[in-house]
Amino acid sequence: MNGTPRLRSAYPSTPRTGQQKSGSNDFNSRPEKSHVPLPTLKPSATEAQSPVVPISLIDAPSQRLYVLLFYAGLTAWRLGDFYGLVSDETDSLWLFMKWVAIDGAFLYGLPGLRIPWLQWSSTTISILFITHAVFDALLMFRIPIPFGAWLIAFSRVFYDRELAISERRVKPASVLHNASLILGKQIVHILPEGYATLNPDGSPYCIDASTHTVNLPIFVNQTNPVHIELMWIDLSTNANETITIGTKEVKKIRKQADKLLSNPRLTKSRTLYYPVQQLGLYQLQRVVDESNLEVQRRSSEALVVECPSASIKHAPSHKCKGALSDFFLQVDATPPIDIKYSKTLNREAKGHTVLTIPSENSDFPSASPMTAAALISLDSAIPKDMSWARRQSTAIPLNESLGVSGSWQYQIDEIRDGCGNVVDYSSLREQVAHPRKPSDLSSLEQTFLVHERPRAALAGCDSQHPLKVPKGRTHNLPVHLTSTGGQPEKSIHKISYLFAPEQDQATGQGHLGDSTHGEFSLRYPGAVHDIYHPGLYTLSSVESEFCVGEILEPSSCLLVNPPEPNVTMRTKPIADRCAGSSLGMVVDLDLVGTPPFRVSYTVQRNGGPVTPETQETDSLHLQLQLRPEHAGHYTYKFVGVTDAVYKDPTKLHRPDLEVRQEVKPLASARFLDPFPPRKTCIGESVSLGVQFLGEAPWKLEYEIVHKSKRWRKSTDDIQNNIHTLVTDELGSGGEYSLALTAVTDRTGCKVSLEQETKIIVGLQRPKASWGFIEGSQKVLALEGRKIQVPLRLQGDPPWTIRYTNLDIPHEPPGLYTSRNSNDHLEVTEAGVYKLLEVNDARCPGSVDSASDQFTVEWIPRPAVDIPESATVKYSRGTHLKRAVCEGDEDTTTVSFTGTPPFDVEYNQNTRNAKALTSTSLKRFKAGLHVASLKMETSKAGVYEYVITKLGDSSYNHDPRKFNRLTLEQRVHPKPTARFTHTGRTYKYCREEQAGDEIVPITLTGVPPFHLEIGIKPHSSSKQETLSIRDIETHNYSYRIPHRALALGTHTVTIRKVRDGNGCDLELPSDAPHIQVSVADVPSITALEPHQQDFCVGDRISYTLLGTPPFNVYYTFQNQDRKAASPSTNFRRLAEKPGEFRITAVSDQKSTDACKAKTDILKVIHAMPSVRISKGRTVTVDIHEGGQAEILFEFGGTPPFEFT
Repeated sequence: MNGTPRLRSAYPSTPRTGQQKSGSNDFNSRPEKSHVPLPTLKPSATEAQSPVVPISLIDAPSQRLYVLLFYAGLTAWRLGDFYGLVSDETDSLWLFMKWVAIDGAFLYGLPGLRIPWLQWSSTTISILFITHAVFDALLMFRIPIPFGAWLIAFSRVFYDRELAISERRVKPASVLHNASLILGKQIVHILPEGYATLNPDGSPYCIDASTHTVNLPIFVNQTNPVHIELMWIDLSTNANETITIGTKEVKKIRKQADKLLSNPRLTKSRTLYYPVQQLGLYQLQRVVDESNLEVQRRSSEALVVECPSASIKHAPSHKCKGALSDFFLQVDATPPIDIKYSKTLNREAKGHTVLTIPSENSDFPSASPMTAAALISLDSAIPKDMSWARRQSTAIPLNESLGVSGSWQYQIDEIRDGCGNVVDYSSLREQVAHPRKPSDLSSLEQTFLVHERPRAALAGCDSQHPLKVPKGRTHNLPVHLTSTGGQPEKSIHKISYLFAPEQDQATGQGHLGDSTHGEFSLRYPGAVHDIYHPGLYTLSSVESEFCVGEILEPSSCLLVNPPEPNVTMRTKPIADRCAGSSLGMVVDLDLVGTPPFRVSYTVQRNGGPVTPETQETDSLHLQLQLRPEHAGHYTYKFVGVTDAVYKDPTKLHRPDLEVRQEVKPLASARFLDPFPPRKTCIGESVSLGVQFLGEAPWKLEYEIVHKSKRWRKSTDDIQNNIHTLVTDELGSGGEYSLALTAVTDRTGCKVSLEQETKIIVGLQRPKASWGFIEGSQKVLALEGRKIQVPLRLQGDPPWTIRYTNLDIPHEPPGLYTSRNSNDHLEVTEAGVYKLLEVNDARCPGSVDSASDQFTVEWIPRPAVDIPESATVKYSRGTHLKRAVCEGDEDTTTVSFTGTPPFDVEYNQNTRNAKALTSTSLKRFKAGLHVASLKMETSKAGVYEYVITKLGDSSYNHDPRKFNRLTLEQRVHPKPTARFTHTGRTYKYCREEQAGDEIVPITLTGVPPFHLEIGIKPHSSSKQETLSIRDIETHNYSYRIPHRALALGTHTVTIRKVRDGNGCDLELPSDAPHIQVSVADVPSITALEPHQQDFCVGDRISYTLLGTPPFNVYYTFQNQDRKAASPSTNFRRLAEKPGEFRITAVSDQKSTDACKAKTDILKVIHAMPSVRISKGRTVTVDIHEGGQAEILFEFGGTPPFEFT
């Protein structure tokens, strides 16, 4: 064998110096006891490596010695640096880093030498290095090592003696540890900490028709409850009731909770879910576990309210353009409520709108954000009024002008109540099934189909251009339908009209009392309605299936049945006066009917063939001069006539229409200006100029024809060749024909004439009225907009209209000229506009009294106001809010007029005590006419809130129309109080306590001040509080009352200060303070001044004041004794019972003759005895924070105290 086999963890064997035989006497070899050869181990890698310094040069023990000497040298060098550090005050950090580096190099470099027994593992090297580094830090940074304390503590193990009252040293253990005095044992096992919490996450809960039950989570940790009590407060009656969850029910919900856990046995906490079905506030009152101990409960409560809901009070789905939406959002929830709705116009989303409805209850909590945990704390009293949590029903009106035709859709998207419960209707619409999804989603939507308003007028016919229809035939009333959007809607249009018979139109006054009303329906825009009765048809109204429309001009049409065409004839030969022979014949045809006429006749000469001839004329009189070229006997027969209305020829077979021609320079007359036709008003005459040819005087014959009536007139003795012919007053409207029939000059020759002119007399005088805008003669518009007021005119353009604004009486009437019968008058002022008179191109007219006024009103602009109350007053243009103290919560009610929602922008200006001003711009949106403005009170100063901009859904902000509103509030700073010399210790002697001690205090704020001073002796945990009232100055000298100070050191603190504004400040317990020390010279004070009775084994301690050393004089067991104390602490161990009375004390400065007399009595009682649990060993289990009952049976003098 090459050596004894070794474990890998053993030190490597020392290499041999030379080759040895197997039987050599080596300490690693063992005598053979068996002939069986042992297995040969291969040398390890460590053994295979030889040291850096060969063994043949220096053997291994010598190398280890040299390393030890080197380490000793390093230690000496280290101690030398420590001595230099103490004497020369050199840099500690540099020396520490130096020796850490040297130790590291030495320790980590040592294994590299491969010296046997010094080849340590890396873990060992690291532990040695850390140990050296700690030692270097203790030396170089001069960290003291309490060797003395360690030595004393160590010596007490072998020698523990203490001075007793008898002034001899005794062993305290022999006095205290008397096993016969205490018998029995009670072991209390404190189980792991357990607690229970209701609603640990502070989640909101609600109940509605779909959710009848809410599972309230009760989180339990490190406990198994068997009994749970909940306090339930009814929201409607504020009554409270205790809900007891018994053992069976608790086990049931525990099993349900265990099913939710993967490994219930290893899980120490779980959540129990208790179902409730009643609204109210639930608080966890009591939890008892399996050991019948009450489990600690943490602040916990859950508020269950009615789930928020919203719906739409539906309005009619069909609306007309320009109408108001006029519907309500019905909201039922716990306020404050946020409701979000969206609007879609013709499938184009128009965004979302969020409205906030504040609480109507003044007792609503101001916690924000409001959660159940912020409402009522666990230890607070049961609330007296829970009405703020009840459901509030609010109807929010939405009035919006539907100015665009098409589909308008409003949808409720989300509602959130004040507790945080949210119902997202937008996501519910997308889900197939959900308990809160409404069965009818239409309650969340309001859809309007906005229709264009119809318009109707007559085309191609009016009162001046009648429809001429043959008798017995019908004609369609030319109604032209349009709408406010241009093309009419494809629906049934109902049209009403007035009809006046033709005989009632003679006076030209339009419709009289005998007019009849009629109506008809057009099933599609191109449909027609036939009329056949002659008379005046006037459209009065038009309605589509959903909307009332507007009648445009022309709205009247006259249907007449002209007379059938007829002819009468007069003949006269044309004679040559000189020759006395006939030249032909003049045939005068008087026509009745509607021009133009077409007259048919035949010509036959000498009985020969008949030649048909036609003659057309546009007048009612036709003169034919029949002058044939050839002589002969001519026969003329008039056989037929047609006019513009009757297209079929009327056959004439009368003998008076047959003329035979007999074959005879003539007087003449003509109109100066026969064209165009003259126009005049009804009831007026017409003047026409006539020029004569021949020799004066002349006699003129003429006739006037109107509606198949003919009047023949003549004028004699006309001396001038230019004559003005004046007709009579034309009292009937329509078309007149004035024809010159004959003229006679001085020679007496009468010459027939064919001159004719037309006179058109208006059927009625011009008329004016206001039109309608969306079915009304009243318009509500935004202020300052230009309003186009519709005008409806009848007559001949242009018209001149005079009007006035009745709301501005001092303004002169306005004039307006129009050339359109359906015109608009542009106005920019609100008021009632009245038409005064109208004139057309020829005639003065009248104003329709039923439509002579049109009202223009402005939509009211938004306004804001702050109502006066007990806390808000108005003075000199500013609302003054009652002052508050810094940090107090405060709000102000702001009221609005206009159309909600309102957009408000205001500046918050701050002026602090240094007169520096800061301005911040803030905005908020109000969904109703009332909102709450939160006041800034976090810092003291004067806050000015100036509302600078205000807009609503109708108006943007207009600085010219808006008067700024200013609200001002002063926030008083909190007062402060401090000791002028904070941290100072005031020392007083007992003999100087005749007067009170004075401590200066500095105060800030408004006097008078009220202070609360706390005085706490160091020897007691009890603090005395003193109140100081009506301090009128900012620098106050406080005199500490004599009764508040005792011997020893006192800590004096300022606990609370209140100033004249009513603002107070509570100072923290660690606020700056002063100390007052009261001492005797010399004096002795017991550390337990209120404790007179002691037991054997107690240590009686005193504090000495004066200059050490002290001499203490006392009596014990009726013996006068004297003890010396080198320090200010005097303590003795009570080894025996008796009366221990200190009678005097003296210090270094005093003598026995003038020592301070005192009388401090301590009664030492014999050691009491006690038996715990009848002297037996008892084990009790409790929870942390719980209680366990322990039975103590005492022996001794009552009362007893024990630990």
